[in-house]
Amino acid sequence: MLKFTLIRLLQAIPVLIVIITLTFFMLRLAPGGPFSAERKIPEHILAALNEHYGLNDPLPVQYWNYMVKICPKKLNIPALMKFDLKEGLGSDLGPSTRYEGRTVNELIAESFPVSFQLGMFAILLALLIGIPAGTVAALNKNTLLDYFPMSMAMAGICLPSFVLGPIFALVFGLWLEWFPVIGWRSIGSFHWMDDIPYRVLPIVTLGLYYAAGMARLTRGGMLEVLNQDYIRTARAKGLSTFIVTTKHALRAGLMPVISYLGPVMAGVLSGSFIIETIFQIPGLGRHFINAALNRDYTLVLGTVLFYAVLIIILNLIVDIVIVLMNPKLKFN
Repeated sequence: MLKFTLIRLLQAIPVLIVIITLTFFMLRLAPGGPFSAERKIPEHILAALNEHYGLNDPLPVQYWNYMVKICPKKLNIPALMKFDLKEGLGSDLGPSTRYEGRTVNELIAESFPVSFQLGMFAILLALLIGIPAGTVAALNKNTLLDYFPMSMAMAGICLPSFVLGPIFALVFGLWLEWFPVIGWRSIGSFHWMDDIPYRVLPIVTLGLYYAAGMARLTRGGMLEVLNQDYIRTARAKGLSTFIVTTKHALRAGLMPVISYLGPVMAGVLSGSFIIETIFQIPGLGRHFINAALNRDYTLVLGTVLFYAVLIIILNLIVDIVIVLMNPKLKFN
């Protein structure tokens, strides 16, 4: 497993270089710049700003300087646990042109824990709803217990987050006044009684969307497994449906869901752009949207790099889990 992990991490290096390179030059080729949306400022001040952020250098020089800064130079696990990339890896993602006096490292370290909370609770909700719903549907194929949850799942897939979010905010926030519709309350700490109302609508909105996909995948995986010979043998031995499902069928039936979790977790944990914008949550996704609109080059590059690394790591974890769950597979 160690050899497999090292090989995958080494293979990820050229992938990250390509991602950074494409993002860097696409940003520079796009019309406008970090200061083009500002009110008209004197030429000498604009020149000073460009000089300060290194935007007067030739494009290859800017690219080289950026690559040197972000290259990891050391490993500090405690700092990485706090999402401090500068202290944890020695990687400097540069200053933000939008947030004066703030660095991209600081913005990621500040906003990612918020996105992490939102993502973890949403994924947990999706698993708690999607897996049981898909399993029940598979065990009761072509009955009401199959048609109803799958109809709900299809509706959830057809109604994306940017549709469900405003509907939930309107109904449960403005009409019924059950939950707040804006904000995340505390950031550095979590206070159950005060903070839960602020988290309900964004978590439910995000979780239901992914629960719908997990329910469909669980049903498909379970239907394929329930027709296998070893399942028939287990039933012929007189084992109950509960034992057959939980001990024999679920391990193989959940393989599609586990494969689906890799990129989903990366996207959700790094910040759901739409949900954080709708509910005004100060997470990483909202920073990315603002950075793209304001041509904040370094913040866009930093969030794209962070997102890419997260996808690679989570996909690697998923691949390891799949091999551990299936004895027929090997680490190659």
